[in-house]
Amino acid sequence: MIKKVLIANRGEIARRIIRTCKQLGIQTVAVYSDADQNALFKKDADEAYHIGPSQVQQSYLQLDSIIEVAKQTNADAIHPGYGFLSESPAFAERCREENIIFIGPEADILRLMGSKIEARKAMIEAGVPVIPGTDRAVGSAEEALRFAEKIGYPVMLKASAGGGGIGMEIAHSADGLKKAFENNSKRAASFFGDGAMFLEKHIQNSRHIEVQILADQHNHTIYLFERECSIQRRNQKVLEEAPSPSISEQLREQLGRTAVIAAEAIHYSNAGTIEFLVDESGKFYFLEMNTRIQVEHPVTEEITGVDIVKEQINIANNQVLSFKQEEIAIKGHAIEVRIYAEDPIRFFPSPGKITALELPEGKDVRNECAVTSGDTVTPFYDPMIAKLIVYGENRSEAIDKLEEALRQFNIEGIKTNILMLQEIITYEAFLKGNTQTSFLSKYYQPNSGGK
Repeated sequence: MIKKVLIANRGEIARRIIRTCKQLGIQTVAVYSDADQNALFKKDADEAYHIGPSQVQQSYLQLDSIIEVAKQTNADAIHPGYGFLSESPAFAERCREENIIFIGPEADILRLMGSKIEARKAMIEAGVPVIPGTDRAVGSAEEALRFAEKIGYPVMLKASAGGGGIGMEIAHSADGLKKAFENNSKRAASFFGDGAMFLEKHIQNSRHIEVQILADQHNHTIYLFERECSIQRRNQKVLEEAPSPSISEQLREQLGRTAVIAAEAIHYSNAGTIEFLVDESGKFYFLEMNTRIQVEHPVTEEITGVDIVKEQINIANNQVLSFKQEEIAIKGHAIEVRIYAEDPIRFFPSPGKITALELPEGKDVRNECAVTSGDTVTPFYDPMIAKLIVYGENRSEAIDKLEEALRQFNIEGIKTNILMLQEIITYEAFLKGNTQTSFLSKYYQPNSGGK
């Protein structure tokens, strides 16, 4: 049984993992960079070890340093959180070689689903619907142009490796595609060490719906229903909710069953998320699989009562899932918003010192926060500094609670996107649940500099 877990991550997700470990009586080890010497997650952990300079390439991506700390502290397991090394086959393989449990899927699964091209092939073989697109990497802008002419514009250009919206761009014309290919291929090579690109038909007016699954090592796979993730900026999510207000019970069941089929087809184990695009007619397509815990996992926890981090640890301990599909039900409605340290007009990061911080309080209000008053937000990491999650007996109640909680959420010293979030939840389209991936570009009109 796992007795000590090293968290190979930082910020709010490190704090989230530590919290569940403490509830389970598991000792925790944090690793931190120069920039995180005074971070809350470091203080939360039972032990904390410095692993390098502030730059991620020299700290949180330093596989050897993290493994060395795990061995030095006799950690049984490593939880990678999300981002950084969470989907690295090399990291998972190294853990196995060192007899350290990697709390996640096997390396070959990470490798398979980490390539969007290979993932598409696997889903086609499993009978899961995919968006029309290339079945291999596109080697040049000229080849991309030829394929786009066949399927018609607009097309979505994507990097085969990586995630977080990096390397993605919609092209509406040949000129736009040529420029997008050159820029995004270079960007993908810089971020992921792989500049391979592919194309898909762009599904206009689509919704981004994802299904949370859990799979143990004994061939049991279940789904924990769906999350609505259509409100995005630059292909990164801003607000998520569960369940989706825009799908029928029949479609909900179809998506869940399809997600289970997809996971079982590749012999998946641990927590994972199958992401779909749903068009205006209700037809859905496989988008990608995230082979880790998601930023937005709390909304699923709120409506199902399942602690997903706890289940990850139990699965890594080779335990059988303690519940069956028919025992999981949706209760109420939950919404999460991501609090970014950024200019809400230009969406540029806004590093600096937090001079005051007041978190909202109240029944059914959950804060996942990485910072406190006096902390400095550095330019070295993702600008998300907190998540605010609210729960209601129904969607209307959850929206009311979110509105009140955002009014209470006070951060001074840096700019944030709080005013933007307050504005978004007043739009009629949002209130009606009509949240497509074009939502922000269609409705949001920045009119202030933010807090």
